Amino acid sequence: MIERIFCNEKELAIIIRRSYHKEGIEFFTPGTYSQQIGYMNRPAGYVIPPHVHNAVRREVQYTKEVLLIRSGRLRVDFYSDTKDYLESTILEAGDVILLAYGGHGFEMLEPTEIIEVKQGPYAGDHDKTRFDAIPTEQIKLKNGAA
Repeated sequence: MIERIFCNEKELAIIIRRSYHKEGIEFFTPGTYSQQIGYMNRPAGYVIPPHVHNAVRREVQYTKEVLLIRSGRLRVDFYSDTKDYLESTILEAGDVILLAYGGHGFEMLEPTEIIEVKQGPYAGDHDKTRFDAIPTEQIKLKNGAA
């Protein structure tokens, strides 16, 4: 299953649930995103020809990050670009999320392993602006996630 989180028609995140299954290949991001995410399901014997990637100058305005939840469970809280809280959802082992725009915060609900992929080089303190999280009692879980 694919879930998309929006704020005012701007896509903040794409969640690929561990239950997602499809034959072939599918990319979930538009070609304009500086971070692309896709899914491949190929049969034994399928061949992807060897290749190299060409040097292409790209300009990255905003960091996009992909998180693969290897184990555990966490809550992700979504915020608008102006730091207004929107909603939350639960991610579990096997889920993948692309964080494209807006703000986000996390609370580990149990011990959790995450693999993170994002553009570099890392800009240190210039890379992000931290702000206060929504109080726990104000959390709104999307689709009644538990």
